[in-house]
Amino acid sequence: MVFGLWQVQVKDVLIQSGLYKPLKSRISSKNSKHGESSMSDEVEWKNVTRLCHTKQLLTVNGEYPGPTIAINEGDYVQVKVTNSIANATTIHWHGVRQLRTGWADGPAYITQCPIKAGRSYTYKFRVVEQRGTLLWHAHYSWQRASVYGAFIIYPRMPYPFSAPPVHDQIPIIFGEWWNRDLESMEREMIMYGGGPNSSDAYTINGLPGPLYPCSTQDTLIQTVESGKTYMLRIINAAMSDELYFAIANHTLTVVEIDATYVKPFTTTAIMLTPGQTTTLLLPTNHNSSLIFPISARPFRTSVFPFDNSTAIGFLTYNNGGSGSRVDHHHLSNDNLPDMEDLKFATQFSLKLRSLASPQFPCKVPQEIDKRVITTISLNLQDCPENSTCMGFNGKRYFASMNNQSFLRPSSISILESYYKNINNTSDEYSLDFPENPPNSFNYSGVDPLKENMNTEFGTKILALPYGANLEIVLQDTGFLNVENHPIHIHGHNFFVVGQGIGNFNVEKDPGGYNLVDPPERNTVGVPKGGWAAIRLKADNPGVWFVHCHLEEHTTWGLAMAFIVKDGPSPSQSLLPFSQDFPSC
Repeated sequence: MVFGLWQVQVKDVLIQSGLYKPLKSRISSKNSKHGESSMSDEVEWKNVTRLCHTKQLLTVNGEYPGPTIAINEGDYVQVKVTNSIANATTIHWHGVRQLRTGWADGPAYITQCPIKAGRSYTYKFRVVEQRGTLLWHAHYSWQRASVYGAFIIYPRMPYPFSAPPVHDQIPIIFGEWWNRDLESMEREMIMYGGGPNSSDAYTINGLPGPLYPCSTQDTLIQTVESGKTYMLRIINAAMSDELYFAIANHTLTVVEIDATYVKPFTTTAIMLTPGQTTTLLLPTNHNSSLIFPISARPFRTSVFPFDNSTAIGFLTYNNGGSGSRVDHHHLSNDNLPDMEDLKFATQFSLKLRSLASPQFPCKVPQEIDKRVITTISLNLQDCPENSTCMGFNGKRYFASMNNQSFLRPSSISILESYYKNINNTSDEYSLDFPENPPNSFNYSGVDPLKENMNTEFGTKILALPYGANLEIVLQDTGFLNVENHPIHIHGHNFFVVGQGIGNFNVEKDPGGYNLVDPPERNTVGVPKGGWAAIRLKADNPGVWFVHCHLEEHTTWGLAMAFIVKDGPSPSQSLLPFSQDFPSC
């Protein structure tokens, strides 16, 4: 199979049986059919116009968003990427566990050096015991603003619910659009320590909809038949915001999150953080020529300003709705929560429970070998002498976990340095990430004008033996701002066993954990002014990135990484690096 990745000349994308004897595989995109063995791709920069602005955008096969990749559970995937632009790049397969294939995970300088201009790298991985909706995106600089697409895994076993056929499954991807050049905006943010520009629009499948300037023609129109059930594969690929989603006058049934099944429940709306995915069942029980808004708007927990408009598409029925004129009478959506509706967001999160059936058991660790408590902070750093800083009070914005602001290496990836025992003189990383906050206080009640908010900078890693049961308590803080933070962990699914408001209490709060059917995820929204406790089994050897999926926060250093050491048997060890593994 062949598919192209933005401005990379992709020679091969192969879904093959190899040693694994998978089901017949599929790759799907706008221009391909299931089961094709090859396709021809034209990969290019593309002039894209939105909101009266035309700019060059990194695209996938000229598509924005990029093509959907659809495979079967158990498939072995190879993606050869040849970079033909001046900038480097990587691709991350968000949520794919990468069992023993950490060198295919994609985050720049963590598991690989970026792919240089004119160079190639083949990502090879197998998708095991995962089924549902994930995504792929660039993981270098801020390229994922336009380099992203759906990654769909069809199950080997029957769905545990009544599922529609493949042709009635619809990817819906949230994104953001900036009129400015994002590379220059990122460069200025790093140079002057200020905050990034807010996006100029939210998008649904790359389209902002009629509430934005010059955008009536750039509106998603989804036609359905009455009396059917459709499967919506929802992805939040936005850079900066958690988003609500709803379809007016329709109910949704949640059946899966982050490629794991949940106990189904109905709802009028959902909330997804950046990096989270879900699968919904949509019954089309109207027989009408009316047009129903498909809406996405931010869940606002931040005091920092951002665009507060709503991206809108339209659901139409094939008995006449698609021909109706779109005007402001069609824009109301009573199912959509208000931007600051914390109650809805909290209740929606609490409804998520693992399916926990005999066929799909919930393997949450009942006992733990190590508990790590880490604060999540936005910080201010003193401005260097003779410098200009554009953060609050003339300082620089940074971010940290346990007061450690993460610095990526630059001369070698952490994975290669660790597994090849390469000693370098630059001390690229150390194995001493602090397992507790340096100070104890009321984390949500900090006054930034009174507290010292300077952080320490470095590349501190947590090292774990193979098979260890790890608990991480993610504690939000009030430095600068109390807000939700979507934390993504590479290489492992985890269970959200508890969450609460205020400071985590190590003596009392574990007594209220759900160790029966907690939701299994790869990205968790840490509650505003509160904490989330997650558990995982460290059974995947490699180096794994942990970071906030709000892109500016990762740039400021809200990240860490952990190493899972090889186990005692060959089957518990990282597979050999390929010969084309990129060098820095």
